[in-house]
Amino acid sequence: MSTALDRLKQLTTKMSGYEMSGYEMARKENLKILEELFHEIGIEKKVENFVELFEFKAINLSGASLLSESLGAIKEGKYLQILAIGYDKEAIVKSKNISLGYFGRAENVEEGLKNKIVEFIIRYRFEKSFMTLEHYYDMIETFKK
Repeated sequence: MSTALDRLKQLTTKMSGYEMSGYEMARKENLKILEELFHEIGIEKKVENFVELFEFKAINLSGASLLSESLGAIKEGKYLQILAIGYDKEAIVKSKNISLGYFGRAENVEEGLKNKIVEFIIRYRFEKSFMTLEHYYDMIETFKK
């Protein structure tokens, strides 16, 4: 089993294969498609501004798999729903789940819509991982002074 560092090295090696300045081009393209999906699946009804999406700690999906070996597989009897995890450090209960989209029973959701929802979640997580890397990179920079 590979370590987190091994997986990070594999990701950066894979991304360095992109034309232009490595991951930046992949990230730019990802953000463009993510914003299109944001509108297509109706997330703007719950989150007014696209950039506010990244204020959530995470976004999860119920009713379909996000595992690479079964990506998009429907979970019978479950409801397809996008759930965001909000965080309020001032509140007594720090985190809370917020529904960003409810689509009904997973097995009744049209295949194309389900695929867009799964793609939205994966693309969100892709961008969020870059933001995390930037955050820790900036923190490491403080030790170089």
